[in-house]
Amino acid sequence: MPTESKQDAQTHLTTWFTEYGDELYSWAVHKTSSKETAEDLVQETLLSAFKAFSSFKIGSNPKTWLFTILNNKIIDYYRASNTKKSINETELLGNRMDDENFNAEGHWNRNPISAWANEKEHLLDNAGFLDILDKCIQNLPLNWRNVIISKYFDHKKGSQISKELNITSSNLWQMAHRAKLQLKDCLDKNWEID
Repeated sequence: MPTESKQDAQTHLTTWFTEYGDELYSWAVHKTSSKETAEDLVQETLLSAFKAFSSFKIGSNPKTWLFTILNNKIIDYYRASNTKKSINETELLGNRMDDENFNAEGHWNRNPISAWANEKEHLLDNAGFLDILDKCIQNLPLNWRNVIISKYFDHKKGSQISKELNITSSNLWQMAHRAKLQLKDCLDKNWEID
């Protein structure tokens, strides 16, 4: 890269990291649940962006470009750490799904049909079930809980929920899916059929 291009890259990247650095860091913390790892990944993102600056197309969105680099760094981090857990299966707010629920490939390994699904009465008419359901919902990580309440209780559209929580539609789907799995597991463990 010529000296002039290095200076140009440095100027642009300094401006972009001033503008988007906090968002990049917050995203990395969200994905890794580790401030130290997030700092490292954001630094690696800056270094990679500097090295690949010549590939940045003028007129493109720098924020999108930087987040793409960061997301690739996050994926590489999980591959390198040889973990079977998916990126969003984190221990947010002290809540986690038990490893016993997943097989070696990271897929759900329990029977999807639980005993309480075959009850004769409508479960939403049962005060005991509603109490257990509420406790299970309250035990979800905050964003997962907000997704479940907004989607299934407030009947909001996905686009509205994504906007309110400042998440992508794919993150919304992942959060809803994982929250439902955790709710099912919680209900399986805590709801006793008479």
